[in-house]
Amino acid sequence: MISAVSIDLVYLIALGAALGFFGGLFGIGGGIIAVPVLAIGFGMSQSVAQGTSLSMMVPILIAGLWKYSRKHPIPLPSAIYAALIASFTTYFVAEFATGLDQTTLRTVFAVFLLALGIQMGWKTSGRFAEKSQCRISEKLMPLAGLFGGGSMGLLGVGGGLVATPILTTLFGQRQAVAQSISMALVTPCAVVALLTYNAADAVDWWVGLPLAIGGLVTVSKGVSLAHSLPEQKMRVLFSMMLVVTALFLLAKPYWLD
Repeated sequence: MISAVSIDLVYLIALGAALGFFGGLFGIGGGIIAVPVLAIGFGMSQSVAQGTSLSMMVPILIAGLWKYSRKHPIPLPSAIYAALIASFTTYFVAEFATGLDQTTLRTVFAVFLLALGIQMGWKTSGRFAEKSQCRISEKLMPLAGLFGGGSMGLLGVGGGLVATPILTTLFGQRQAVAQSISMALVTPCAVVALLTYNAADAVDWWVGLPLAIGGLVTVSKGVSLAHSLPEQKMRVLFSMMLVVTALFLLAKPYWLD
């Protein structure tokens, strides 16, 4: 029994290390990769997969926020307001999400990934140009937390991926500033979402904590590799990964269930 438990623990830490590495490589915290892996590979329901993924993500996000804030100063007023809005949104949306039909929740998650992957691929093709001007008053910038928090509550992931483009395209923020604000709002959102999913018994801590340990060890390695690769290549790889994952999740019930 001890041997079997030890093998399982080593396996989970190794899997967490892989997820942390690729999460760092793609700048996504590992959640978008972890949820399909847990749902498909471990046979978890969609809500439990999302809750367990959050138990892995929260320690990584906290460590990442601390490291990020040392390199990129975070504009505190906007970040605090955005984080508060996002946290409240996350709580109420997560309460709603934990009661959804599992097939519906998996479909929503897959459609989200598919739309995001297509949008990123389309943008990488050069059809979209980055806009630096502010289209909306910066006073409304904390409202980006509504969309980031909604994504975190409903899907357990994607808060930063949703908030960052909003901050850059609608509010004209520089990429570094947008990412710092997104990191600040996503971290408390992930904590709120984790607590909400845990209250609904939708977190497998025996799986999530070893994944977190492995992810904390390797996430910085993935980030370092990402900085050494061409940005356009990274965008293409990332968008392809999202599209393939989404299509697999959408098609899964037709040949595996």
